[in-house]
Amino acid sequence: MTSSLLGLGANLGDRARTLRAAVAALGRFLNITAVSPIYETPPMYDTDQAPFLNMAVTVDTDLPPQMLLGSIKAVERRLGRVPERRHGPRAIDIDIILFGEQKVDVDGLSIPHPGLAERGFVLVPAADIAADWRHPATGLSVAAMLSALGPQLDIIRVDEAAAETALAACG
Repeated sequence: MTSSLLGLGANLGDRARTLRAAVAALGRFLNITAVSPIYETPPMYDTDQAPFLNMAVTVDTDLPPQMLLGSIKAVERRLGRVPERRHGPRAIDIDIILFGEQKVDVDGLSIPHPGLAERGFVLVPAADIAADWRHPATGLSVAAMLSALGPQLDIIRVDEAAAETALAACG
């Protein structure tokens, strides 16, 4: 089994419901070990869109990275993800952030996620459940990467009970 960190985000429709549905769907084929609270975050790259809700999930899996990605993309499609513009609005986005201590760079998949160190919307929820996990290339922990970004005052915790709700949906 490989422990992995996933980042989830949504800014269309009932965002919280979609995130909980995504966690439940992931729980059908992954062993979910932790779920962060949900945070509201401003869009980062394409700022002309609604705020996102983001969370992080740690899982254990026997799937190799590319099969995990394929399974995640199927979940996104089932929950209404329609490929549109890069960094644009989306019903759901699920990214593989870390996959054990592996570095993967194959067509369509780069792990650790290339934007990890600059993304407060990933690091804040990840720090709740995987603060000590380390970037395999830099050796920096999630907590250290978050600290390097400085205060993330525009990232607001909105749902403390997300972990319990999402995990209950899996069982």
